[in-house]
Amino acid sequence: MRSAVFILISIFFFFRVSSQPANALKDTAQSKYTIQNCVNEFTLGKIESTKVGYQYWFADKDFIDGRTLKMSVVAPHSATHPPHSHPEDEFFFVLEGKAEFYLNGQTKVAGPYTSFYCPSHSTHGIRNVGDSVLKYLVIKKYEKN
Repeated sequence: MRSAVFILISIFFFFRVSSQPANALKDTAQSKYTIQNCVNEFTLGKIESTKVGYQYWFADKDFIDGRTLKMSVVAPHSATHPPHSHPEDEFFFVLEGKAEFYLNGQTKVAGPYTSFYCPSHSTHGIRNVGDSVLKYLVIKKYEKN
């Protein structure tokens, strides 16, 4: 499981690195990013409770340029919110549990190590349809104001 998570995180940050000129990246990396703020170890003290579980931000929208990495944990037979849409596209990656993905009127149930892509402006959602917790990552890029 750790290798799959590492691969996802690596891909996430690759897009960040590859989209900037080398000199700008070097200057930014040396002045802003340190080992202390580039390593985020999960701790219960930093979780945010939700009505059906909790979430943990590994990278919030203020860390880089609007790109985020969040873990959501959802109680059995629950969802954090109903299907919805927004301008940003989004990825989900299931770590544990049994998820039902909803995309524009269609559903699919899947388990761990499954990804789900939600295109921009599509109606989408994810819910726990299992008897144990559902744990998944959300990768999204918010537009900076």
